[in-house]
Amino acid sequence: MDTPECSNKPNFLAQKNAALDLLKNVEVQAIIGPLYSEHASFLIALGHKAQVPIITFTATSPSLSSLQSPYFIRATLNDSSQVDAIGAFIKAFGWREVVPIYVDNEFGEGIIPFLTDALEKVNARLTYRSVISPLATGDQIAAELYKLMTMQTRVFIVHMLSPLASRLFTKAKQLGMMSRGYAWIITDGITNELNSMDRSVIESMLGVIGVKAYLPKTNELDDFTIRFKKRVRDNGPKARIRDFDIFGLWAYDSAIALAMAAEKASLRNSTYREANISRNSTDLEAFGVSDDGPKLIQALSTTIFKGLAGDFKLVDGQLQAPPYEIVNMVGPGDRGIGYWTKENGIVKELNFTGGSTSESKLGSIIWPGDPSSSPKGWVIPTNGKKMRVGVPVKEGFTEFVRVTWNSDNSAKVEGYCIDVFDAVMATLPYGVPYEYIPFATPDHKMAGDYHDLAYQVSLGKFDAVAGDVTIVGNRSQYIDFTLPYTESGIQMVVPIQDDKRKNTWLFVKPLTWELWLTSFCSFVFIGVLIWILEHRINEDFRGPFWYQVGMIFWFAFSTMVFAHKERVVSNLARFVLIIWFLVVLILTQSYTASLASMLTVQKLQPKVRDVNELLKNKENVGYMQGSFVLGFLKNMKFDESRLKEYNTMEQLDELLSKGSANGGVGAAFHEIPYIKMFLGKYCSKYITAGPIYKANGFGFVFPIGSPLVPDVSRAILNVTEGQKMVEIENKWLGDNEIKCPDSDAINPFKSLGLASFWGLFLIVAVAGILALIIYMIRFLHENKNVIERSDPESTMWSKILELLRKFDNKDLTSHTFKNYKLSERDHDGCCGYCIHSPHEIYQQSPTNFSLPSPRTNGPPSPVSTSPLLYNVNFQGDQRMSEVNAMTRQQGESSQIINGETELANLNANERIMQLN
Repeated sequence: MDTPECSNKPNFLAQKNAALDLLKNVEVQAIIGPLYSEHASFLIALGHKAQVPIITFTATSPSLSSLQSPYFIRATLNDSSQVDAIGAFIKAFGWREVVPIYVDNEFGEGIIPFLTDALEKVNARLTYRSVISPLATGDQIAAELYKLMTMQTRVFIVHMLSPLASRLFTKAKQLGMMSRGYAWIITDGITNELNSMDRSVIESMLGVIGVKAYLPKTNELDDFTIRFKKRVRDNGPKARIRDFDIFGLWAYDSAIALAMAAEKASLRNSTYREANISRNSTDLEAFGVSDDGPKLIQALSTTIFKGLAGDFKLVDGQLQAPPYEIVNMVGPGDRGIGYWTKENGIVKELNFTGGSTSESKLGSIIWPGDPSSSPKGWVIPTNGKKMRVGVPVKEGFTEFVRVTWNSDNSAKVEGYCIDVFDAVMATLPYGVPYEYIPFATPDHKMAGDYHDLAYQVSLGKFDAVAGDVTIVGNRSQYIDFTLPYTESGIQMVVPIQDDKRKNTWLFVKPLTWELWLTSFCSFVFIGVLIWILEHRINEDFRGPFWYQVGMIFWFAFSTMVFAHKERVVSNLARFVLIIWFLVVLILTQSYTASLASMLTVQKLQPKVRDVNELLKNKENVGYMQGSFVLGFLKNMKFDESRLKEYNTMEQLDELLSKGSANGGVGAAFHEIPYIKMFLGKYCSKYITAGPIYKANGFGFVFPIGSPLVPDVSRAILNVTEGQKMVEIENKWLGDNEIKCPDSDAINPFKSLGLASFWGLFLIVAVAGILALIIYMIRFLHENKNVIERSDPESTMWSKILELLRKFDNKDLTSHTFKNYKLSERDHDGCCGYCIHSPHEIYQQSPTNFSLPSPRTNGPPSPVSTSPLLYNVNFQGDQRMSEVNAMTRQQGESSQIINGETELANLNANERIMQLN
């Protein structure tokens, strides 16, 4: 860096003449210099022409690299190498705006483009450039500092020579700018020269942050320092001995590198060859070209060694930057608080392997004014005024913003949006004084729409806007929005219509036709299955043919509603019915719930379902006055003549109640928070319909680039995620924002399908088939003599018919007939069982059957001794028909069972004798 210890720069003309003399008369092979960046360009051009290496250890301006001279060696650090370290430090503290203060010359201006790029990488920007002349007076410096005090940015980067920096910080201390809330960062041009600055200046810089190249502590450096101080004392015992700065070390390393390169290039009596110049050439052209210059510059470029200032290695003629040390001005000197490396970023120790740009990776910092927390980087401009926050003046939906005027013409501002803004500002880690200013005319009316209100911020009339201002893209061209703090979206609200014409066949809609058909078949299947399992052992499942058919359907379908008087006695039937009852329960309950839901939905049908219906029928549409929804509706191709505005919920209710045909509206569009507020009051009359259109919700408005925006946005997240937001909503929206059916409730109802119940039917089918298989195996096993019969007259068909006849007969071995006893076989070969009816007697002996003697107690008498036993002979089909008719007439009521009265049996026998 340009050595600030030389406060009086040598005359540029003298330096030029000295360089020309060295090249023309002395014919040097290399030049170490210049000291200043603004003088370097001329000397670099001379060296390039003479092919003589120009080595500088102090000229650091990045603009010198643009000359692209192969004979220019920068044995010091480029100023641009430190900007990333500065940017990382700024990012660590979340600062978004920075003001550079730099000297008005090539050295000062050279760093600005690189600094701008580095800050953009960390989402920060330069809000203002403070340029100070190197010859500025104290008053001129004070005037520039006063200007900075009126701005809101409080982070300053100082890049200048140490003499001018000393004057700057002394004046800043006098003006109170080295106090709480300020952040000062100095570049290595000042940090490297702190040892040469007065103690009073150092004390005025308390809390300043600086960056400088890391200087490793080595034994070689310590030995060199001791030898240097001893030689100074030997030459002048009274001479002031200062600590070595890094510029002196770079000068020493430059000389060592040049000596090593000369040995490597084997320079011996090097000379210049004469240049081709004309007779009228000037002194700038009247010198030759070095013969050994190319070899020497090549040797320099490849020279690598461990110098006093660190590793000496050149890449493209530039010394490679070491890590940067971040220091904090504390008391009489500086103290290291961390490091920055290109690989790891900011670290607390150089052996740290994982980079970070977090404040926690730095040591403790003393800030200007010695506050306990870091500066926020900005303040409200010190003009004695509070932040002016504009608020809209509303006639309707005052729950969001309400402005009440007092008798002295002052205003009281309250509402949901205002409470949210207050809570957000209270959450900030610093205090921001503000006041609410209504955007109103002298007669207390809104002074414009919401676009006009937001535009006042860009004009500087308001510093912010708090209210129900929607985040819209075209507004963001001249203002900045915070994150939204409400639900986003635009929706349509329409009247409710109860369409009773669709209720006639509504009872069949809860189930699909596939499920209806499957259920019907399942009922029939269960009825037939139970009849098969119970027919031979249960009196309730016997009787005439059509009686049994009716019993099959009656028993199965009646399982849905009540218990039966017909009991089942088979365990297999009971097993099947247990599973079937579960299926019936699920089916009936699902049907009931589905039907109830459909009946509810039918009462909530909207008169208008979508926007296309409004456009097709040319319906009038409502929007809130001053809202951006007007532009939204125009973009949807609504005729402007059919757009009607409203201000209050009562006006909206009136327009929707009238309908489009009577001068009202068929639907209204508004943002979701307003829609919820409206439906909270008129939920029984209106409903939302159609999709939710994209919108970004409510946000607070600030000027473009305001540093408050990121902090307020983070505060919004903290408030909306906490209990405070719930309390605010309950206070202003809690009673009105009730749960009303939305567009999801009016979607076409989906009937229950077979896919939802096929598992149940599968279980019933498996259980029923399994029960049937078990029953058939048992029945065939009991009648295996029929199956195994092998006489010539027994065909397969006759066996099947006989099995069917046996299936149709009662299973008298079942426990259900345990009250009937066996009787002896009579002399005519009549079956010895007690027969229940003449029809069954006939089935066993069609030409000759007898009725048992009924008794009140005890078993039936033998056939040979019963006084009431008659032989009945049937002749021909006619007599058989008569007996069957009598049997059907008597039914099962004439069956003789134990415990029936004697009179009933005598009457039945007498009727049979009469027929015979």
